[in-house]
Amino acid sequence: MKNKMKTKRFLLWMIFVFLCQSNFAQYVGQHAEITKVNTRIPVKAYAFDLPEVRLLKSRFKDNLEREQNWLLNLPNARLLHSFYINAGISTFDSLSKTLMPHPLGGWEALDMEVRGHSMGHILSALALQYASTGDPRFRKKGDSLVAELAKVQSALNEGGYLSAFPEHYIDRVIADQSVWAPWYTLHKIFAGLHDMYWLTGNKQALDVETAMASWAYDKLSPLPKDSLAKMLQDEFGGMSEAMFNLYSVTGNPRHLQLAKMFYHHAALDPLVEQQDKLNHMHANTLIPKIIGEARGYELTGDEKDHALTTFFWDDVVKNHTYANGGNSDRELFFQPGKISEHLGANTTETCNTYNMLKLTRHLFTWDANEKYAEYYEQALYNHILGQQDPQSGMDTYYTAMEPGAFRIYSSFDKSFWCCVGTGFESHSKYGEAIYYHDDKGVFVNLFIPSELSWKEKGFTLLQETAFPDEPNISFTIKQTGNENVSLYIRYPAWATSGAVVKVNGKKIKIEDKPGSYITISRKWKQGDKVEVAYPMSLRWVPTPDNPAKAAIAYGPVLLAGEMGTDGMHTPESFLDTLDPFGYYGYDFRVPADLIHTLKAKDKELNTLLKPVPGSPLTFVTAEGVAAKPVTLRPFYDLHNERYVVYWDLQ
Repeated sequence: MKNKMKTKRFLLWMIFVFLCQSNFAQYVGQHAEITKVNTRIPVKAYAFDLPEVRLLKSRFKDNLEREQNWLLNLPNARLLHSFYINAGISTFDSLSKTLMPHPLGGWEALDMEVRGHSMGHILSALALQYASTGDPRFRKKGDSLVAELAKVQSALNEGGYLSAFPEHYIDRVIADQSVWAPWYTLHKIFAGLHDMYWLTGNKQALDVETAMASWAYDKLSPLPKDSLAKMLQDEFGGMSEAMFNLYSVTGNPRHLQLAKMFYHHAALDPLVEQQDKLNHMHANTLIPKIIGEARGYELTGDEKDHALTTFFWDDVVKNHTYANGGNSDRELFFQPGKISEHLGANTTETCNTYNMLKLTRHLFTWDANEKYAEYYEQALYNHILGQQDPQSGMDTYYTAMEPGAFRIYSSFDKSFWCCVGTGFESHSKYGEAIYYHDDKGVFVNLFIPSELSWKEKGFTLLQETAFPDEPNISFTIKQTGNENVSLYIRYPAWATSGAVVKVNGKKIKIEDKPGSYITISRKWKQGDKVEVAYPMSLRWVPTPDNPAKAAIAYGPVLLAGEMGTDGMHTPESFLDTLDPFGYYGYDFRVPADLIHTLKAKDKELNTLLKPVPGSPLTFVTAEGVAAKPVTLRPFYDLHNERYVVYWDLQ
């Protein structure tokens, strides 16, 4: 018995050691060949490299292609204009004998202190598009921008400093003087350069990023702790995450020290103690700090980082998240659970959701818990997917929860809000969280038409579906090796009507419950098929503090009421007069007779709404439920018109 116990302990220890020595870049499992720092934690799921997943025709691919057009049509000269001016590089084109095109507008205008932030997002988006599609146009454009940024860095001749604004902005924030988030802007450039190296292999991008890090280390390392603490009161984006990521591919201890310099005790220590002190905190200032500590946990094994990260995620999803997966009101967290008091015009900043999804990916690799995939699906379908206008390809900043609101979109070259920047990335990486793997099989987390090529196993999986318009998903094994491969197919928590699973046409017994994974393990043959169906049902999504205010979902899809266009400004006339902050506190001029009340007391939800024949995911209120019939359809489809998400129930 003692020998058996010793053998068991030895095997468990060897598994732990193997997992802890697995290399990874930004997410567990990706681009191990370029990493120099081993993980310090055991993990349960690994991310695939983006080139291993290809999207097939779907609304996700449509969004991705619209984003491609925007990225490719933004002139490099305009993106670089403010960088040239800051470095004293002439904007006169000697070949054409004319001035280069003027800089971009909105937050990228020359009088805006965060000018240059979009460059980082665009570098990341170009790298993500290249990884997602293999299209060399994105790498070529990104390489060209990196080469010009290297020239700017050289011209500045300030020890590696690179930005579209002068270095004294950094001196001002260190001195606790007024300035708009210079480290936030530099973080975007750090991250964009890193993505160009990580996803396209551009070595020059790593050289420029490393030089920037040397400048940052020299700038910050002499500072006393109290000066650093004052500096960290200003928004600094994901600087800690960027430095942890750089450390992972260089192994340079200075990069690790830099990451730790951006640990913000005042904001993070209460989370270590499992305390929600988020009220009035700026959400998109805080969430990137948490992502940094998640990355730090993976590279250092510091349990403090694990504690604060998991507590924060659970708390935000439970107490601060709207039905669309977003959070914040006027960009701030509020008292836990008080959603019903914050259904206004400036809710669910899109950057917050972009960052919550980044954080969720880290946590899923640690635990492979279905709840993380559940949230990812909720936020992806009901917030990120609907951020982009399908007509113009432009993006929203807020997604208002005010009854009668409508989406306000950016412009091609005049806005460049923070959420435009994260939007460039979000709509370029839809393949990132569909699949994960362990050493035995594939996790299927999202039901999106796609093809997975697991190179390590010689395993190719085709996913075909019209989900969520239809509840059926089909998987075909296109290529396989000689070993057993498990399919861990997510059994969503919303699938309370059960599941039907067939393997090669034969129905199999399901003993798993919603909120878990259905495991099918076998030695597959080419052409084998798995068919899965998750019948959907209507459900209330009440606010935590007031059950008389609730949204409605059908399966994973948030539904919203169509409210027409009465009194709306057209996007064109709105943007013509939009100042850089005109979206903030915007008056939607909601008609006084807007319907936002449903007579639902003591009634089953499926008696209140009736499906519209021939229109998937579309319902109409039954007679007497509303003042007049209201049509509800997926919130991600309601563009250029008013809507109601949360209803007053009587």
